[in-house]
Amino acid sequence: MNAHSRRDILKSSAMLAALAPLAAFAQQQPDLLKKSEPAAQGADPWKGLKVGVASYTFHALPLQACIDGIKQVNLHYVSIKDAHLKMNSTTEERKDVVQKFKDAGILPISCGVVSMNNEADCVNAFAYAKDIGVPVIVAYPKPAVLPILDKLVKEHDLKIAIHNHGPENKDYKSPYDAMNYIEKLDPRIGLCIDVGHTKRAGVEPVEAIRKCKDRLYEVHMKDIVTDPSGKNGNVGTEVGRGILDIRGMFQAFLDIGFTGHVSYEFEKAAKNPLPGLAESVGYCKGVMSFLQANKPTA
Repeated sequence: MNAHSRRDILKSSAMLAALAPLAAFAQQQPDLLKKSEPAAQGADPWKGLKVGVASYTFHALPLQACIDGIKQVNLHYVSIKDAHLKMNSTTEERKDVVQKFKDAGILPISCGVVSMNNEADCVNAFAYAKDIGVPVIVAYPKPAVLPILDKLVKEHDLKIAIHNHGPENKDYKSPYDAMNYIEKLDPRIGLCIDVGHTKRAGVEPVEAIRKCKDRLYEVHMKDIVTDPSGKNGNVGTEVGRGILDIRGMFQAFLDIGFTGHVSYEFEKAAKNPLPGLAESVGYCKGVMSFLQANKPTA
């Protein structure tokens, strides 16, 4: 960042941390937020973006720790991973977990990443999504099952967001690889751009967000650095400490009017992810403050 250093942004984010996160969300989900902490005075720091957490961030911890962690960072959306609700769970178990999130003021907005290797996997994923009431399934479908998904999205009016997995993956290295498979399919089959894997695949995440905006339904937000050991290429880090253009991504979200889920997926410290997640959220609040303060005037 040229005009403002990382230190400047972190100062802004510390100040913003006390503000209510989602004024627009409160209007849309008043009953859900009645049980969450009272809103502080001030505007929505996310400017209408649906910013939440992929529960995979807490995959090594039990459900209640996940819920408590999301509350601690004052976010109100979650993408449920099977670590916290098994794919072979019953309808009653699914509704119970969803209610636990809602009671904490957290709205399940997607699920995944869900692997889909055959028709049975696809059918079960749609039943799971219906039971938990989410509009988007973040998925890794084998290309062979895409015709099945093309039928299911029409039948159920749910969206599939294909998650790209980086250079090691033969099917969906980058968002563009996924788009090549789905461009002629129903537009409800779209993308979950994992910004870390996208960068590792040699594609700039900001560019991909802008180019794929019409079929972009979720973004896994993170940052990456070169592994200090030199063994693993790029690895996860707190957002703002790495090499990704965080400011550019949030500017892109605002410019394209992104209505999907910006989902923090912090993978650096599986057994104690909360400090790194909190730093990541605070940094991005500072980025949003910077963008607002430097918004061009007509």
